[in-house]
Amino acid sequence: MDEEALAGIANGLYACPLDDFVAARTAAAKAAAGQDKGLGAAVRGLAKPSVGAWAVNMLVLHRPDVLDELADLGSRMRAAQASLDAPALRDLGRERRTLLASAVDAARAVVRGQGRQLSDTIAGDVEETLRALTADEGAEAAVRSGRLVKTLSADGVSAADLDGVVAVPGALPATPAVAPPVLASVPTPGKPDSKKPQPGKKQRTTPEAGSHPRPTRPRLEAVRQTPRPASPPLLERARAALAAAEEEASEAAGHAVDLQAEAEQTAGDIASLQEETADLRARLKTAEAELDYSKKRLAAISAEAKQATRASDKAARAAVLAQERVLRLDRSEAGT
Repeated sequence: MDEEALAGIANGLYACPLDDFVAARTAAAKAAAGQDKGLGAAVRGLAKPSVGAWAVNMLVLHRPDVLDELADLGSRMRAAQASLDAPALRDLGRERRTLLASAVDAARAVVRGQGRQLSDTIAGDVEETLRALTADEGAEAAVRSGRLVKTLSADGVSAADLDGVVAVPGALPATPAVAPPVLASVPTPGKPDSKKPQPGKKQRTTPEAGSHPRPTRPRLEAVRQTPRPASPPLLERARAALAAAEEEASEAAGHAVDLQAEAEQTAGDIASLQEETADLRARLKTAEAELDYSKKRLAAISAEAKQATRASDKAARAAVLAQERVLRLDRSEAGT
């Protein structure tokens, strides 16, 4: 089976919207099986990514600049750790917190563009995966592949566990492995190496009669009599990473305290505003009731005013008629 071909198909599948993955995998497996049954079976075996892994894949696809910044930071952090530069590690730790917060915001925005939302829990998984990218070159290669199946983590000292984390892991760039120490016989100064034949000397394979055989010792004991201490560079790197982590944790705790105080202040402001809003609503309700009463009163007064106007007009007409009658009567009596 062509692993590069499988990786190419996987790249397309893990760039799909999460809800379309299964259907796209089925179609891709059917198409691949038409040419290579083994390839088709391998495509069918590609795992659907978790939501967090898919979100990271989308970030790789749509915002590679974010990954570039984190990868550059990771290189500088590893260099500082290798040189046991604790102050630099503290500064870089603060820079990492800022970059990770921006990266998670970018992931939220990218996922939102795909019609989904990231919960706080999934966002935490995304942040931990991106943190691993800065701590471990293998994790960086896995993340940058865009084929994550599940999220990952790394502590900055031990290598990240990449088992089952990325689809088609054989297509990832190789990372340098640390070779184990090779134990070899160390000849005593001034004495010939017993393993090399000495000129003019007969080599004995069995002890002479009457001689006592030399007791055998474990190979490790034959090389060195005292136990080898823990590797100082690794220990110092771990201590430097611990110091930086403690500093970062301390600053994060202080930031959390500040945010908690701000949250409490905001909660108090909200309570005051809610009380004020309730008072305004009550006053508004009273004003609306008074307005409704005034409208009704106005309508009643207007009706009474119209009725009074009609009555006034009727009375005025009656007065005019009465005056005309009086005038007629006056003229009639004057004529007699």
